Amino acid sequence: MSDSTFDFNLFIKESKDVLVNPKAYFSTMKTTGGMSEPLIKAVIYGAIAGAIAFIWSLLHLGALGGGVFGGAFGIMIFIGRIIGSIIGLFIGAVILLVISSICKGSTDFEANVRVTAAVLVVMPISAFLGFALHINFYLGTIISLAVSIYALWLLYNGLVEALKANPETTKIVMYVLIALTILFTVITVSTTNRFMRGFNNKDYKEMMKDLPKN
Repeated sequence: MSDSTFDFNLFIKESKDVLVNPKAYFSTMKTTGGMSEPLIKAVIYGAIAGAIAFIWSLLHLGALGGGVFGGAFGIMIFIGRIIGSIIGLFIGAVILLVISSICKGSTDFEANVRVTAAVLVVMPISAFLGFALHINFYLGTIISLAVSIYALWLLYNGLVEALKANPETTKIVMYVLIALTILFTVITVSTTNRFMRGFNNKDYKEMMKDLPKN
């Protein structure tokens, strides 16, 4: 694919290759050719993720309920996912460039943008599995954590194979990122549990009973 043309069939094939065999994909991935291709990829991934989140909101399987307002907020989520994917592409590329520099890999911005765009393939997957959070908070959290760790695995392959980063240094950085991801998840779960306990607290319920009724 180049700036002048975008082959959608090739896009689908590459998306499958990233997920199924990231090492092989990144070892042959083009790191030049213009910024249009990775930008289009990011927009497509964001649009698919947004469409899935919108459907889940209508089916009461997302963070937002269905109905008129659920649908309206679902549309906002759809648009937000697209905008978020574009912002995430370039911010992610800058962060990846810093990591690549630490790991003695390529510091070419376009190459880092292309690797970041490829890793964004996890966006639709994350959105699709988002219904699990509605079914069970802990199940959804575990699935979300697994997707995040898998994204880091893709990132590792992108760094080593496409950006030619030092494998050993990259492993250390990835282990640190995985540890931080797990720590953040544990803190989030703990904070949510404390909030829910406070929400269900007997004193809170008594206080709500004392509020004037309209």
